[in-house]
Order: sequence, then C-alpha cells, then structure tokens
Amino acid sequence: MSTGNMRRAQLVAPFGVGAMSVLVDGTSVITAGLDHWYDVPAQSSLLLDEYVEHDWRLQARLRVKEFRLPPDSRSGGSGGDNRNVNLTVPVLRFPRWSFCMYCKRLKLSTLTMREPERCVDPKHADSKTKPRMSQVPFVAICVRGHLEDFPFDKWVHRSHQPKCGGVLRLESRGGGGLEGQVVVCDSTTGCGMSRPLRGITSANMDGDDEHTYLSDNLVSKDDPYLCEGARPWLAESTGLCGEPIRGALRAAGNVYFPKVESSIYLPKRIGAVTSEMHDLMRRGDVSPVLGLMPLIYPDGPQANELRQHLPVELFAPISDADLLAAYIDLTGIPSDQKTSNEANTAGGELLTSDDEWRFPEWQLLRETPQDDYLTASDPGLAKGLESDFSRVRSVEVLRETRALRGFTRVRDETLKLSVGKALLRRKVLPPEHDWLPAYVVKGEGIYLELDGERLSEWESRGDVQQRAQTLTDHFGQVASHRGLGSRVLSPRFVMIHTFAHLLINELVFACGYSSASLRERLYVSDTEGKEMAGVLIYTAAGDSEGTMGGLVRMARPLELERTVNQAVDDARWCSTDPVCMDAGEKGQGPDSCNLAACHGCTLLPETSCEEYNRFLDRGLVIGTFSNPALGFFSTT
Repeated sequence: MSTGNMRRAQLVAPFGVGAMSVLVDGTSVITAGLDHWYDVPAQSSLLLDEYVEHDWRLQARLRVKEFRLPPDSRSGGSGGDNRNVNLTVPVLRFPRWSFCMYCKRLKLSTLTMREPERCVDPKHADSKTKPRMSQVPFVAICVRGHLEDFPFDKWVHRSHQPKCGGVLRLESRGGGGLEGQVVVCDSTTGCGMSRPLRGITSANMDGDDEHTYLSDNLVSKDDPYLCEGARPWLAESTGLCGEPIRGALRAAGNVYFPKVESSIYLPKRIGAVTSEMHDLMRRGDVSPVLGLMPLIYPDGPQANELRQHLPVELFAPISDADLLAAYIDLTGIPSDQKTSNEANTAGGELLTSDDEWRFPEWQLLRETPQDDYLTASDPGLAKGLESDFSRVRSVEVLRETRALRGFTRVRDETLKLSVGKALLRRKVLPPEHDWLPAYVVKGEGIYLELDGERLSEWESRGDVQQRAQTLTDHFGQVASHRGLGSRVLSPRFVMIHTFAHLLINELVFACGYSSASLRERLYVSDTEGKEMAGVLIYTAAGDSEGTMGGLVRMARPLELERTVNQAVDDARWCSTDPVCMDAGEKGQGPDSCNLAACHGCTLLPETSCEEYNRFLDRGLVIGTFSNPALGFFSTT
C-alpha cells in the first residue's frame, strides 16, 4: 500500500518512518522504512537527482552524503515521459488486530493485507455481506522505539505462550476508560477467561529502573513480559531489546516523537553562487560525480582536478573561482564548521547544542547578506522601539532544510545519531552513501534582536529570576518522573519565546497569513562567548503563501512598531483572564510548563512552535496583576 494523498512534508513529520496514520478508506497504516522509498515500478525509470537536496552544514551535522525529498505522486508525463512515474512511499497495515463492531470478535491479519478484514464469525452466517472489521485502537511500545501489536491472547490467558486457541473478543462492559474494555476468550471455543485492560498504559520509575503495569502484571512481577524488539515498519517481528513494554492508544502523543533537525542555509561565500549554478550542480550527470569527490579529495579538490570529472560542455564557460565556490557550497568541504561540530559531540553520537549550532546563523542574520539563497536588508528601527530592540532585519529570501534523523517513543528524549538512523532502515549505510528524508521550504522573514544591556539589567532582577525558576522547577519534576535530563529555563528564553508567540498572533491579523504558515526560530543563549537574544519569524509553508512578500513588508519601521506595540497591548488582557493570569502562579498547559499562557492569548499551532507550546509566560513580557513592573515590556 502507499500513503495516498499525503503532503510530502508530512512524510518527514509528523507521519515519517515508523509513524502511524489513517488512509482515506479508514485503514490504519505505518510508514515503511527508507529501504524501498524509491523502488521503480514497471514501465517507469528513476531520475533520482530530481529529489536530491543539499545543505552542507546539516549534512556535516547528521553525517550524510545528501538529503532526499519524499517521492511525489505523478501518473505520467507528456510525450511518453515515464521518469519517476508512479513512485510511492510504502506503508504497512498496522495494528494487525481487528475487531468486529457487532460480535466483538478479534482477528489477527498480516502487515501486507490490502483488502478490509471481514468478520467470519458464525453469528453472521445469515448475513449476505460479512461485516467489515475495524482495527483495534491499542498497541504496545517501549523506550527503544519498538512497536508491537497489543498481546491480547497473552494478556487474557496470563501466559507468555498461551496454549488455548479459543476465539478472542473485545467487549465493552460499562464503566469509563480502559476498565470497561474487557478481553474475553470465547467459552464455546476456548477457556472462557476474561480480563479488563485497566492499567495497561501505566508506568512508574523505581530509582533508575522503569516498571510498566503491562510488563509486571501480564503474568507476574517475577516473570515480566518484556519487549521483543519488533519493528513492523521494517517488517521485523523480533529483535534485541528486553525493555519493559507498555500499552498505548495508537493515536496517543507518546507513540511517536519525530526527531527533525532544521537548518537555515548559509552560503560559504556570500553571492558567489547563483541559484542557476546550484541547479547545474544537481543535474543527474553531475551530482553523482560530486558525491564521490570527498572520497577522492578529502581536503577538497583544486579547480583543475574538479574539471577532470565534470562534463566539459557544461563547465567550460565557468571560472575556476565560481566552480570551486559552487563545489564548497554543495559539499561544505573544506569546512571548519564540520570539524567544530564533530569535535564537541562525543564522537558525533550526540548533536551539538543549539547555542553552537545556531550561532553561525545568528551571526549572518545580523548582517545584510545578498545571496540567491539568503538575502537580508536593514529596514531601519523606529524610534519607539529603540529602547527595547537593537536590530531588525528584513529577510527577503531564506531557505530552510528539515530532515528526519530518527524518532523516539514513550518519551521525547535525547537520541543518539546512529540509533536514530538505525530505526529508519534495515541496512545501515556508511556516511559516504547515507541519506535522510527531508523537505525544503523557501520563504521570507523578520529578524528582531533585543537590546543586550537592557535585557541583562532586566533578567538580573530577583523577581524575574524567581518567576523563571518556577518553570525550571516544573519541568524538573516532569523530567525526573520521566527519566529525562534537566534543563535551566532562563528569563530571557521564556520572555523572548513568549514574545515570539504574541508577535506571530498579531502578524496573523495584520498581514493575513494563517497561524500555521508562520514559525519561530529562537536565537537565545547566555553561554559565554555565544550570547544571543533574537528571534526569526518566518514563513514555514512550502507553497506560494511563503513567498508573497507580506511578511517582509511588516518589517518596515512604522509597520513593525505598530505591530509590536499592538502585540504587547493585546497581551495585557487575555479573554480568559483573570483565570489565565492567576493560573500562572501555579502553572498550566502541558505538564504545567506554562505560567500565564493559554489558547486565548499565547498558544500557537504546534508546528509553529519549537517547544510544543511549553515554557511560555505573559508575566515576563507585560507583568502580572500583583507585580505590573515584572515584565520586560512593562513600561512600553
């Protein structure tokens, strides 16, 4: 089966490899691994360079040769052109268990089944058409990213290897939640045992050890039921694991956390390579050759060495300087950035922090680069904003690459690079041949930078630090309970993050974008030598809505001053106040990791927020009812 009418960007996130989705006919499927994404059907030919994209910084960070766009859907070209026709992204039917809405019978099908499952229970003997069965809403997951069908037969029989072959049924017996869902072994064909699903999603930490109700109680705590390492998206039913396993609803938020890394494209030499030259380097008769160059010339080739491997008719008119500039922009070699990234990541397994990764972006955005892939100008700063802001840039052109490097289940935690890649395909590829699925958005944006001296003075105040410490404490409790790493949330981070949300909400009204079309990129750090206090608001959609110039026009001094002032004024009163502001004293929202922030004032679509609508507080922006002077913009 294939994904049907799904947007290509969705195959990176949220429906990338290993994620479940529902097709238009109601079938629940899981996106298959990368091994067969570009399999060419009969009567078609593959032109792979059409899907290849490059970002030298992100390639070095993720240790891959290139990125590839998910295949698009096309039925055929004109004049008998069959290139890339009928390419699909394969999916597999999951979960395999189905049940009948009428007789409640459970049946296990196969991953590759295409037709709907029909109930063959004798109760439907008089029916002309056998009822269509629906897939169960339950699966089982573990912290290593494995996923399997819920073990209904083992659960009801309280055995790792049940011998009873009776018909199973999933019945509702009153009561709310999982307690009312009961697995029954039919007494006419089996043993008649029954067991409710109460507690199957529960888990707790015993020191550093995790215990789940499903593992400890399927038989007993002395004989736990542990994960067998199933990876159905790769058609693997068993593997190496042994971690505790828990039940989950297939649509639950903890079933899939995609790990998506993004990069704003930074030219190696500003203005040295045109977009036409980039397109030329991606041609089918050029791109494969360039992919071998880092192996032949690890430190980078000279121009004459490069020309020996390239078509003369294409590159003869191009100067040596332009040719080398295009090669370096494509591969990033030679690259000081590559060496820096790898030297600070424990052998490349853990990615560098945002402080280091985004610092080069921040440095370039503060300037006025003029390049076909990154163009920014200084529109000037209105006098009314000079006390709070030190810089604004109108970003007319930008190019962002977002790549999927793996995923986690159960918890959104740190993921080693090799572990994440191993979840995406059966066969691990060496870096010189490796690739990851990605998509590219081209758009525009506004960069704003707060005044450093005023910001430092404000965040040194005791009441400000105490307010931010509340969020740090709330997240610390969640992290401790879930086995995650702790995190310090500085006042500048919470305030700038919240201000970005408020500004996006105001831009939605001011220039007509949908809220899901705008996205934040935070440049916030108090690390010595890499201090940052800026935010980029940019178009996140990969269609024409992202390049119409409306956002750039809002960077004009008077327009921006009016928009910022209106955003701050609107934040002073939420439609749910005083409840929203009062709730901020104790915490609200996901994991109580927001203070004065709710859907009525601050929250955005989760695709627009880097922190999934957490770590927000209007109080640090405009003050609170009890302390109006608390906020950074309190006197604005």
